[in-house]
Amino acid sequence: LAGGIILGVALWLRHDSQTTNILYLQLGDKQAPNTFYVGIYILIAVGAVMMFVGFLGCYGAIQESQCLLGTFFTCLVILFACEVAAGIWGFVNKDQIAKDVKQFYDQAFQQALMAESETNNGKTVVKTFHETLDCCGPDNAMGAITPLWRDDLCPKKDSLLKTIIESSSCHKKIDELFSGKLYLIGIAAIVVAVIMIFEMILSMVLCCGIRNSSVY
Repeated sequence: LAGGIILGVALWLRHDSQTTNILYLQLGDKQAPNTFYVGIYILIAVGAVMMFVGFLGCYGAIQESQCLLGTFFTCLVILFACEVAAGIWGFVNKDQIAKDVKQFYDQAFQQALMAESETNNGKTVVKTFHETLDCCGPDNAMGAITPLWRDDLCPKKDSLLKTIIESSSCHKKIDELFSGKLYLIGIAAIVVAVIMIFEMILSMVLCCGIRNSSVY
């Protein structure tokens, strides 16, 4: 059940419309940074393997097989080690993910403002960011005045005044998007880790109990 829940959460994060709209963008021959998906794929793999390993543990317990329970314990130790490694990697790269996406957005924004922007897809990329995150412009003075002179790039509001007042910095929105998603991944990883620890303890207790009972 835990494996199924983890798999469900990971698949939801993988196919979330906001992240997929942004991370599948391409600026010329440059792809949007998709380091974020590394953590998602690890969660998907852990969830799928947990479901199989859980079945192995249940079958081993029903059959009172020390071999199956030992295999179950070994698989859990490997999964736990992989998850700890992934957690350390995610903690180290959590700020870098948003930073890379912001740099990609800034490059597209600069191209969208250039005269030759019609020859590339900078304007399309920027508009996708603006519409998906409901923001307009980077986190600087240029971004603050963008709704005034480039209303073709910003999400349309009822009036110009409302557009200026309600326009948020895209840098801030990118930070909010990925910090929220990474927070969910972190919670899922902690829950899985706690469940795994209990599973390892209980499987060893059961394995030792079967071994002792077989002696008598």
